Amino acid sequence: MTLICGAGAFGTALAVTLAQNGPVTLWARDADHARDMQAARENARRLPGIALPEAITVISGALPEGDDPCLLAMPMQTLGGFLAAHRSALARPLVACCKGMDLATGLGPTALVSRAIPEAVPAILTGPGFAADIARGLPAALTLACGDAQTGRGLQGLLTTPTLRLYRSTDTIGAELGGALKNVIAIACGAVMGAGLGESARAALMTRGFAEMNRLAQALGARPETLAGLSGLGDLALTCTSDQSRNTRYGESLGRGAAFDPAITVEGAATARAALVRARSLGLDLPVTGAVAALVAGELRVAQAMDMLLSRPLREE
Repeated sequence: MTLICGAGAFGTALAVTLAQNGPVTLWARDADHARDMQAARENARRLPGIALPEAITVISGALPEGDDPCLLAMPMQTLGGFLAAHRSALARPLVACCKGMDLATGLGPTALVSRAIPEAVPAILTGPGFAADIARGLPAALTLACGDAQTGRGLQGLLTTPTLRLYRSTDTIGAELGGALKNVIAIACGAVMGAGLGESARAALMTRGFAEMNRLAQALGARPETLAGLSGLGDLALTCTSDQSRNTRYGESLGRGAAFDPAITVEGAATARAALVRARSLGLDLPVTGAVAALVAGELRVAQAMDMLLSRPLREE
């Protein structure tokens, strides 16, 4: 049995595809939401139009005990509180399916898991896959990173489905930072498109943003080949060029000067602030990340941010 904690769009999509392999328990924080999903066999709030297979059971309340792997499909900024609240049921392999850096600690999801539950085996599932595509059975490939190679091989076999292919890695730092930092760059790319600055500007931001991702990730111990794979470059390419990306849509709203629905989780907004703090502590210069953090805080407008980036001293690439 596979346990998935978090009944948002991505958690539901993972439940739908993993139901091809066997029984899935999907835990929802809200009891009414769980009851509605179980009765209607659909997540009308987060993933409408996708039927829940009979192999999925939706629950709320206490987590079931056991040593089966648990997938943590929740916003990054709620992960720490969830781990603290359910610690006794989570001494098992824990696969983080969230992307970002914790604002309170500056940690990524696997480090946060290790700190909260030392006896758990942390892993991360990340890469270029939108919830709607995965739930519809469209082909996708993600990275499954686990520092324990044997556990990683087991999780890879368990979580691969006929339409979801997983590539294994032991570089949890690189995998989680690729997934976190690309959201920051996606906000920047959305902002230039929303402001009408053109696709050339977007391409420049993607490229220089990717350089920043590598700079910070390698300083924190990531392997460069991880950032060049699905969890880094692959996810960056998808997120920065698609309107399905919440971070890109949020950036577009900043570029247009329009309001954005506060109920929609935008992981890149918090990650920009957390990444900037980590970078400064390491003496690293991340101009795109700094511009996004200032945009999110309302300290700069898009035109000012672009002027600041374009007026930086000329140098070799």
